[in-house]
Amino acid sequence: MKKNYIFKFILLLIPVSAFTLLSFSSGNPNALSGSPGDSGNNCTQCHSGTANNSNITITTNIPFTGYEFNTEYDITITNSGGGTRNGFQVTAEKDNDNSKVGTFISTSSDTQPAANDTRIIHTSSGNGQNSWSFKWRSPASEQGKITFYGSSVSGNGNFGSSGDQVFLGKSESSPSLSTKSFNALAFDLYPNPASNNLNIDLPNGAVSAKVEFYDYVGKLALRGEISPNNNNINVSDLSSGMYILKVITDNKIGSKKFIKQ
Repeated sequence: MKKNYIFKFILLLIPVSAFTLLSFSSGNPNALSGSPGDSGNNCTQCHSGTANNSNITITTNIPFTGYEFNTEYDITITNSGGGTRNGFQVTAEKDNDNSKVGTFISTSSDTQPAANDTRIIHTSSGNGQNSWSFKWRSPASEQGKITFYGSSVSGNGNFGSSGDQVFLGKSESSPSLSTKSFNALAFDLYPNPASNNLNIDLPNGAVSAKVEFYDYVGKLALRGEISPNNNNINVSDLSSGMYILKVITDNKIGSKKFIKQ
């Protein structure tokens, strides 16, 4: 009699498990992006294995100078880890306190916003691909630097959670674009053009700064850090051409054109 009850319980468990898996095939709206604001929770909550910080790229068309307020931008997450059935979740957070910022907008049937539009996930029609595109609307007021975080599953298509892989990734940190003069950083660079070493002089009071070089298509080509006592950047690895040099301190940002010989 006891064996009969066990057998019936197993039969009952099968459709329940199948329903759960099918539900998640259209995306899980819970906090699983792997971001600091989501306490690092990711798709391993439902899929076996460990999460790896690889195979994920999150790209945006936010200018290197920063995002404008209340403006829509294109965001794309790509999972290069393989898999026949894949899924994702992306969210955006402020760098200073990891609170959610902006809202997500679906542009196709492959994605859907979740959690009051503070995150975006795949749909059942979007789990057969490895790249998803959508829009993000920036906040209407100053929120500081933001970063996009994403978690993605590379599924093996066995309609279960075993044998899957989970990958984590994030975008470059993006500042806001403000027209207020006190946010503009004044700096000097020389020589320009340069072939090997570039000197960058910070204004008085600046302790240190991050330096980023962007090519003509907006791709980050080189980054470094400078200070008043160490203001030299080796640019010999850059290809010849024109770049936009961005210099960032804690509360200011400046940019100038730089030519690599």
